Amino acid sequence: MRIEYDIKLGFKDVMIRPKRSTLKSRAEVNLERNFKFLHSDFTWTGIPIMAANMDTVGTFEMAKALSDKKLFTAIHKHYKMEDWNMLSTNTPKGIENNIAVSTGIGKNDSEKLATIFKYNPFLKFICIDVANGYSEHFADFVKQTRSQYPDKVIIAGNVVTGEMVEELLLSGADIVKVGIGPGSVCTTRIKTGVGYPQLSAIIECADAAHGLGGQIISDGGCTTPGDIAKAFGAGADFVMLGGMLAGHDESGGKIIEKNGKPYRKFYGMSSSTAMEKHIGQVADYRASEGKTVEVPFKGSVENTLKDILGGLRSSCTYVGASRLKELTKRTTFIRVNEQENRIYNS
Repeated sequence: MRIEYDIKLGFKDVMIRPKRSTLKSRAEVNLERNFKFLHSDFTWTGIPIMAANMDTVGTFEMAKALSDKKLFTAIHKHYKMEDWNMLSTNTPKGIENNIAVSTGIGKNDSEKLATIFKYNPFLKFICIDVANGYSEHFADFVKQTRSQYPDKVIIAGNVVTGEMVEELLLSGADIVKVGIGPGSVCTTRIKTGVGYPQLSAIIECADAAHGLGGQIISDGGCTTPGDIAKAFGAGADFVMLGGMLAGHDESGGKIIEKNGKPYRKFYGMSSSTAMEKHIGQVADYRASEGKTVEVPFKGSVENTLKDILGGLRSSCTYVGASRLKELTKRTTFIRVNEQENRIYNS
């Protein structure tokens, strides 16, 4: 047993200090980024905000709405082949550049992935997604997938430490997903005691990834546009959102009437709700590590996107960053004391 005494921070523990700016308007801020990848020859251009691969967020409908705004969606892994075949026969222009096929690491997952790419060879991204990215089997699956799909961009995660980011990049991943337990419907930290404050995880993992020419995704913990700005300021290349994109027309799921008001269910993919829906039960050897909540129905995701992108542009103007790429170079975080933290988060 050992204890690390270095302070680790989450989004609520800091604010971004403003700096002198020559920008006259938020309209001058360019949020698009251009990425070249470590192993794939593909070059991606867009706004690096992603919908999470949750079945109440990462839907085909969400992908179409986000792709129109040059944002990205990791499609959840529970769609059937007939759903993917419908996409291949009615593909909106450019959407293939803005979606990832999500997969687990079992034999059936590998076979399904091969079938999807057989009928949809134009797709470019793979998201290998597990809750715990520290297993040797996971790294081996990343290597195997890189060997099978040398031209695809591979996203892999989740991890929270620099050494594992480096291992996954060296195993064949282009982008590593960072985050264990920060999500609003994730209970991993409660059930297992395992986790890492998200802001510090981003800072440390981005440093490791960028040293090798890879990228990271900050996955989880963002509840406001300001949190997204902090994630980018800390060095994240992409930011993945779950709860902020739940509850919309495009999010999927039935609308629930409660006290005369509409709601939609939102749940973690390790929750009992998700496991009973997709597997039939919670296995005897595991516990649920997610919860189920009812999110007020928000209508079209377009208004939420305006709020997110507008807030991010405003953050950039406060520190004088004319491009999103410059935000991390111009960010100085200030620690928030306990009293200020209570006021800020009330």
